Amino acid sequence: MREIDYIIVGFGLSGLNFAKKLIDENKTFVVFDNQSEDASRVAGGIFNPVILKRFNLAWNADVQLTYAKHVYQSIEDLLGVKFLYSKPIYRRFNSTEEQNDWFTASDQPQLSRFLNTKLKKSIPNIESEFSFGKVNEAGYLDTVLLIESFKNYLLEQGNYIEEAFDYNELNLTKNSYKDFTFNNIVFCEGNGLSLNRFFNDLPLVGNKGEYVTIKCEGLDLDEMLKFSLFLIPLGDDLYKVGATYNRQFKDREPSVSAKKQILAKLDKVLQLPYEVVHQEAGIRPTTKDRRALIGRHSEIKNFYVNNGYGSRGIIMAPSAAKWLYDFIEHQKPLPEEVNIDRFK
Repeated sequence: MREIDYIIVGFGLSGLNFAKKLIDENKTFVVFDNQSEDASRVAGGIFNPVILKRFNLAWNADVQLTYAKHVYQSIEDLLGVKFLYSKPIYRRFNSTEEQNDWFTASDQPQLSRFLNTKLKKSIPNIESEFSFGKVNEAGYLDTVLLIESFKNYLLEQGNYIEEAFDYNELNLTKNSYKDFTFNNIVFCEGNGLSLNRFFNDLPLVGNKGEYVTIKCEGLDLDEMLKFSLFLIPLGDDLYKVGATYNRQFKDREPSVSAKKQILAKLDKVLQLPYEVVHQEAGIRPTTKDRRALIGRHSEIKNFYVNNGYGSRGIIMAPSAAKWLYDFIEHQKPLPEEVNIDRFK
């Protein structure tokens, strides 16, 4: 039997950031993951503190953003791989009223650092009757490269097992699982939580999101663009466009209807020909109150859950890992907004 401090089940942004926290704290652990939950890999990769529909700050996003950048940069240093890029977002305005709302929002202390008051009048090859507002301190995270690089690092360390977690192999009396004895288990399974009999009573709601990748020569856009969708430059004339939101999904496969929906919106703003080269889909783990699900099982006191980030996992996951670690190791209370005890 191998004695370890933690088992982590799942290796999206939630499990990955918790693993990094355990490395920082010199804790022993092993990750079990079979890559069945793909929301983190399919994610647009945008880190953006502002909800650009209403020009308000996402919950706690200013603090979370600063900490997230610090953590991802430290992972870059650990792995020797670059996957974090600072890129502004330009929000395309649809009316004079929206422009005025932008200026009103930028006067708020929490938003002033993020909403640039110097508007951009036009972007070549992008149709717009009105100007564009620039979001400062935004950027792009290559989530596929991040997850694959970190996974390979853990494989080399003997801390990653690429297989599905079998709940029936748990021995709750001996705190053992297969060849391991553990102090704590943290479940970071994304939408797979529905199969976890210890936490599947939590109100997690799957939300299917789809992106297409296009090749568009001559656009030469280096910044991210937000209209009704996001347009994200990937280099080599490739751009990621999306995403859709669908709670009434029947499967996790890319759909013709989502592709049509994305391209119809894209055609209204992009004034150059393009080719669709890829489409992908993932299931976001969301909650009705738009807050994460973090906490301890009500009866099994060394079982924990870390889940439910929705579309804000890139910014929130590093903070969530710290909250949960401090809760387990130092009995520091979790933020009430994300504590699963709110559903008791």
